[in-house]
Amino acid sequence: MIELLAVIAIIAILMALLLPVLSAAKARGKQTFCLNNLHQFNLGLQMYAADNAGRLAENQPGSLSDNSWVHGDMQIPVQSTNLDFLRQGRLFSYIGEPAVYRCPADPSQTGGKPRVRSYSMNSWMGSRYMETFSGQTRYRTFMQESELAMVGPAEIWVMIDEHELSIDDGWFQVTMNDSRPFASFPATRHQRGYVWNFADGHAAYCKLQNPEALASGKPVSSRNPDWVRLKHATTSR
Repeated sequence: MIELLAVIAIIAILMALLLPVLSAAKARGKQTFCLNNLHQFNLGLQMYAADNAGRLAENQPGSLSDNSWVHGDMQIPVQSTNLDFLRQGRLFSYIGEPAVYRCPADPSQTGGKPRVRSYSMNSWMGSRYMETFSGQTRYRTFMQESELAMVGPAEIWVMIDEHELSIDDGWFQVTMNDSRPFASFPATRHQRGYVWNFADGHAAYCKLQNPEALASGKPVSSRNPDWVRLKHATTSR
């Protein structure tokens, strides 16, 4: 009996040691999967531009255009679980799989069903909409690959893993004049960080210094280092 109890105690200790390791490995696996999704989007974006004379996929707030890269609002129940809104987007024929639109670590659901999308596109990409915002006309919007080439595509992000509390349409708003820091905010589900891709085709992981500040509902300072880093990779003058 003593020997049996000793064996059980050893197994319990081993399990206690292994569980954090297994949990971390699982989290890294989901992060890698998310990176792969954004790599797939990069390929789709490049093929779309090649088929459309270098024009970037259209990106409008609220899916204002029938030509938007994606349709559907994740805050509207009837749209958030409906795959048809993904299929109606201009990028779907280049992506092909609905699963690519959702991060495997995304916990968001509507009525017990997972939402269909976790990613949004840089609001300075795919339209001139942000040029209409007061105090932001000094910054560039991008509608052509050639416009990105002028500023360095490796420095400008295109798509981002958005937080489940802020994601709605496919348009991730960044106010370069600091009027609303983190009007949309990135996900925190990947070991306190998020995944994004860039106009040159690479995708990367970005760890947040203060992820709790984003989802607190309180205003974020324009000096917040997470905000400054995101903003500097969004566009240029």
